[in-house]
Amino acid sequence: MIDKMKLLFTCLLATLGLATACGQQNYENTDVQGFAELITDSNVVVLDVRRTDEFAEGHIQGAILIDQGQSDFIEKAKATLPAGKTIAVYCRSGRRSANAAGRLADVGYKCVNLKGGFVAWQGADMPVMK
Repeated sequence: MIDKMKLLFTCLLATLGLATACGQQNYENTDVQGFAELITDSNVVVLDVRRTDEFAEGHIQGAILIDQGQSDFIEKAKATLPAGKTIAVYCRSGRRSANAAGRLADVGYKCVNLKGGFVAWQGADMPVMK
């Protein structure tokens, strides 16, 4: 009985450990105001990870476009983004940019994701380039 309890307890701890490890994100999230302040820093690169057609409809000034849905996203990012700068990432709603921020952070970039994405940016009446 004690051996079964030890096994159960060990499995429980392992499960909790995996859940905690998988739940950790390796980038930051910020709201529109925090993102707007962040991108005024010259050590920050603004990255739009939407599709080309979405970017053409409007984007944040100075943003670099690299579609995170493309198979060569990481290769393009490495060729384009400076390693020593913070990458301020956004998409339409924040989901794709969260994915992209995690992938970029996995290869060594410091990333900050815009919560709510471009929709939140526009909703706060922030400047948009076309």
